[in-house]
Amino acid sequence: MGAVEVPAGAYWGAQTQRALEHFAIGQGPGPALRFHPALVRAQARIKLGAARVNRVLGTLDEPTADAIAQAAGEVIDGRWADQFPLSVFISGSGTQFNMNVNEVVANRASELLGAEVGSRRVHPNDHVNRSQSTNDTFPTAMHLAALEVLADGLLPELHALHDALADKSAQYADVVKIGRTHLQDAVPMTLGQEIGAWAAQVRRGMAGLEGSLGGLAELPIGGTAVGTGLNAPPEFAPRIVAELSELTGRALREAPDKFEGLAAHETLAAASAALRTLAGGLMKIANDVRWLGSGPRSGLGELELPANEPGSSIMPGKVNPTQSEALTQVAVQVYGHDAAVAFAASQGNFQLNVYKPVLIYNVLAAADLLRDGCRSFRVHCLAGLRPNTERLAEHVRASLALVTALAPHIGYDTAAEIAHRAHAEGISLREAALALGAVSGEDFDRWVDPNRMARGEE
Repeated sequence: MGAVEVPAGAYWGAQTQRALEHFAIGQGPGPALRFHPALVRAQARIKLGAARVNRVLGTLDEPTADAIAQAAGEVIDGRWADQFPLSVFISGSGTQFNMNVNEVVANRASELLGAEVGSRRVHPNDHVNRSQSTNDTFPTAMHLAALEVLADGLLPELHALHDALADKSAQYADVVKIGRTHLQDAVPMTLGQEIGAWAAQVRRGMAGLEGSLGGLAELPIGGTAVGTGLNAPPEFAPRIVAELSELTGRALREAPDKFEGLAAHETLAAASAALRTLAGGLMKIANDVRWLGSGPRSGLGELELPANEPGSSIMPGKVNPTQSEALTQVAVQVYGHDAAVAFAASQGNFQLNVYKPVLIYNVLAAADLLRDGCRSFRVHCLAGLRPNTERLAEHVRASLALVTALAPHIGYDTAAEIAHRAHAEGISLREAALALGAVSGEDFDRWVDPNRMARGEE
């Protein structure tokens, strides 16, 4: 293919350099769409584990294997983060990314053995990539990276958000308010019950996400090019899975069908779908908060939102529901990420899906957005959220839906007549009920009790 010039001081080699020149896509002028650091760490862990296994199996000599392991460990620790410059939009198998890692590890390992960078004392293919193919290492790295970002990054933030919502629910368990269905007044409930439903949504989202992690723990490593394991010793797959389990602290296992592990990615599509479902729940929560805080005087005004920054460049004193707006925008973007993942996961042909880089990019990007969005909403909105108790009580007193408590005693039609008269004449339900002679004042006061109604008591 001819000579290619690699910058002095770079640890990557010719294949990475060619990829930089041939795949200059998504590099600017905005932030470059590069591979997630978790994916770099995952691929480096595979190289470290493979070096150890190949040394045990006698397919690599001890000095070479140890140097590869040390170099890969440095990559895992982030020492060479600037040596992975490639765009996500490369070969659909991730070949150039795998070779980028192979070349960096090989050159650093050569240096550790006293040879020059570029000398190929440690060869990126013959040594670092021994017993492997991009086709099995990259999907394995995809799973490892997704597990790290989902389990270690997003889930802790979801637990924190859930706990904060649960605390608010308990704090406002006795604050009675009007429920709303169809955007219209409904029967009374408590603010604690409303917030408790939000906590339940987050809890359900977490459960869905946690349920998707099991499939990600299945690794197709050892399948090499098409799933047969060609050029890898039979003992390689179980041994490297054990190494990766130790390196990550996770209970990993071999994929039950390595052909499927290379050719299809329903496991990641399921994880992405769980992220999308979670995003939908967060959208609802954030929208509820901004509607309940609307006004504050000409809207619902039932919640007082924290004043984090000026809300308007022209209207002094305005406070906007900016954290809700940010979280809903995150949800919209996550839906977009999931659409890309769903399409990419459907595009496996024969023995290989060649949409791997864009697939994993979107899963990890969505998870990072949700992690940051949840943290920001929890810290800058939820923590300072408090009820406007006067406004809540005012809405309870004015609601026509309280008439529902009369229906079991006087019938639906008579209760409806009371509500219509109260609304038409601008009088209270009690006044309308007494005017119609439907109930006594004593019975009305006993039956129409918002606190008992909020507890589901007649």
